[in-house]
Amino acid sequence: MHDQLKLKYLKVALVVIGIFFIAGIYLMMMWVWPSGWAWTPKQPEYEQMIMGMYATLGVFLIRAAKAPLANASLIWFTIWSSIVHAGIMLVQALVDETERANLLGDIPALFLVAIILWYLMPKGTPAS
Repeated sequence: MHDQLKLKYLKVALVVIGIFFIAGIYLMMMWVWPSGWAWTPKQPEYEQMIMGMYATLGVFLIRAAKAPLANASLIWFTIWSSIVHAGIMLVQALVDETERANLLGDIPALFLVAIILWYLMPKGTPAS
């Protein structure tokens, strides 16, 4: 895919992922699919912390959509932190059977975020 077209799709992806981080994680954890997105047993402090962190990241991803190349380090942070977060959760889900629903919930979602952003980042941007 041509870099200009990737950049156009990257801007869209940043907004969509940003909106999902702001509202979607809360909806998934609390209403839509708690077993695949929340911690078992329920830990409100953890849930508030993770929702706050992702909502903040979501706001900055939406802002980054205006000038993705100027915000490459934020996008690469999102990519790598999503990989690390999903990787840690993957190990936890394999070790702790109460977390197995995450194998179909937030773990693949975080890997998908990383893959989409990685693919759409133009080659030669810092950290690529």
